Amino acid sequence: MKIAVTGASGFVGRYVVAELDSLEVTTTLVVRSLINLSTSSPKNNIVKIDLDNLPLNSYELMNSPDVLIHLAWDGLPNYKSIHHFQDVLPNQFKFLKTIIESGLKNLIVTGTCFEYGMQSGSLREDLQTQPINPYGFAKNVLRCQLEYLQQVNPFNLTWARLFYMYGEGQAETSLFTQIRRSVERKDNIFNMSGGEQLRDYLSVQEVVKYIVALAMTKRDNGVVNICSGTPISVRRLVEKWIRENNWFIDINLGYYPYPDYEPMAFWGNRQKLDKCLEV
Repeated sequence: MKIAVTGASGFVGRYVVAELDSLEVTTTLVVRSLINLSTSSPKNNIVKIDLDNLPLNSYELMNSPDVLIHLAWDGLPNYKSIHHFQDVLPNQFKFLKTIIESGLKNLIVTGTCFEYGMQSGSLREDLQTQPINPYGFAKNVLRCQLEYLQQVNPFNLTWARLFYMYGEGQAETSLFTQIRRSVERKDNIFNMSGGEQLRDYLSVQEVVKYIVALAMTKRDNGVVNICSGTPISVRRLVEKWIRENNWFIDINLGYYPYPDYEPMAFWGNRQKLDKCLEV
């Protein structure tokens, strides 16, 4: 099987590539820059493609893959920038439409739990999407565009709707990286919000196992939550990281306000994920 991965040099992309390296597949890494690919397996094909200046033969340059795992997205983690729907969204759709019209039959794209907006509780894939920030809106529109495109050019689509994740190599603004940096600086305290918000977290290793497993099904899975299905308070999560890593640092709760772009308590329903991955 031939699999191409966009965003292969990014946080999630590097883990996806490592997971694919353990399988009997031919992998093509699609990147804008060769930076951060020094640990890539020599067996992988690497191709530079800029979505802002798309070559017409992109599908052929990507080794005409059987499956495309599309992770690339510019402008994160600034979720509130209009750049997401003004610039990124048109380029994303143009790229994916070109690849599909060139012959791609199986596409998996990473979405976001921000597509659900301010809805609380256990979130199922059949809930109406209500995004309230530009990033969630742009992702949701791309999903709708692809679903309409399926009616014209049939292909299998899996929309892997990501919740929260953590792991080595994550952005400096992420909670996990921030507390680790505080520990490395030998800070006495770590300032955070009240920590009572309930979220759905998975390690990045778990997330990519689900992404790759869904890609290998080569089925039209539709929207699938990539989640644990179990809510955890941010305070408990941080305390868990401190305990597991034997860090010596105290947390200072209530230093920052709660985010205004997400509800206090939400997590993913993973029944569909488990069903999709049944052998």
